[in-house]
Amino acid sequence: MGNYQLIATAAMGLEALVAKEVRALGYDCEVENGKITYSGDESAIARSNLWLRTADRIKIKVGEFKAYTFDELFEKTKALPWEKYLPEDAEFPVIGKSVKSKLFSVSDCQAIVKKAVVERMKKQYKRDSWFEETGALYRIEVALLKDVATITIDASGQGLHKRGYRSDQGEAPLKETLAAALVLLTNWKADRPFIDPFCGSGTIPIEAAMIGQNIAPGFNREFVSEGWNWISPKVWDDARIEAEDMAKYDQPLDIMGTDIDHRMVKIAQENAVEAGFADILHFKQMQVRDITTTKEYGVIIGNPPYGERLGEKKAVEQMYKEMGQAFNKLDTWSKYILTSNEDFEQFYGKPATKKRKLFNGFIRTDLYQYWGKKPPRQNDFEK
Repeated sequence: MGNYQLIATAAMGLEALVAKEVRALGYDCEVENGKITYSGDESAIARSNLWLRTADRIKIKVGEFKAYTFDELFEKTKALPWEKYLPEDAEFPVIGKSVKSKLFSVSDCQAIVKKAVVERMKKQYKRDSWFEETGALYRIEVALLKDVATITIDASGQGLHKRGYRSDQGEAPLKETLAAALVLLTNWKADRPFIDPFCGSGTIPIEAAMIGQNIAPGFNREFVSEGWNWISPKVWDDARIEAEDMAKYDQPLDIMGTDIDHRMVKIAQENAVEAGFADILHFKQMQVRDITTTKEYGVIIGNPPYGERLGEKKAVEQMYKEMGQAFNKLDTWSKYILTSNEDFEQFYGKPATKKRKLFNGFIRTDLYQYWGKKPPRQNDFEK
């Protein structure tokens, strides 16, 4: 087994959550803006891809260095041990980005990195012709930030938010990684009731069910690094067996999703079937003002419309008022509402216990948290 420098990339505001997940897998890590770095072997690559719910993707860091000139970028890239990662028939496109760096032309940086990798591989594989690139995919990225170049290979392929269960979605779908983060940021436990009053295509309830039953989010999909010749198929088999062993399929769950749009309810039901939760998750058409329950100590997580479109603002503000009135009756429930509307508390009718800044794609939002009463402890019942 080798040792690799790994990077789990994260959306802004979710770095601490991703780091917590990495540590839960048993790896020490460091947290930076947008990324969590740690070391691990081939098994760490497989387990990270399978288990990290809130990370965007897993990358392998091949090298990091200062580069003020194109010559420097070329020579330092060429000095990296590419033969350790790329077989002779590898397909290796190069993508790039540059922020606050002297080398600001991304297309030039990509071309130079590609040329440097080719030169290194020509020497290693003792050939003078071009490479056909007919084998497995190794997508290389050159990322320049303040003149520091970080060269990585993507080990995920499609982003980790692609769980494989979403056959259809609404107009403004919530990414699965953010949906999982919203659940993990609450005090919800699998033995407590759960409601998503704006369920859309069902992403938050499905992610909650996966968390509740400890199902690895990447269990039903493939990753680009499964095609790499230096990671044994046994590594992936072992990682999937571990995931299967850790799943709690018999954990009962009380999760409901509601939506005003009957078409979205149907899509949510279809996605729940695809995710394997057909008999576990319940969806129904309902307006938020009609939500009521006799159950106690549950959790509500909602991603309502933000009212950013012309003509929607007044209707959304009215809906926030009705939500506040309906939820106010559920005093033992904790409520977590994600919105970009800065006046949300005013319309809801109550200041939040706590707010947390998050980004839904490129939209800056706040997670408004209203903590309910704590459930009585077991020994309180016995008095």
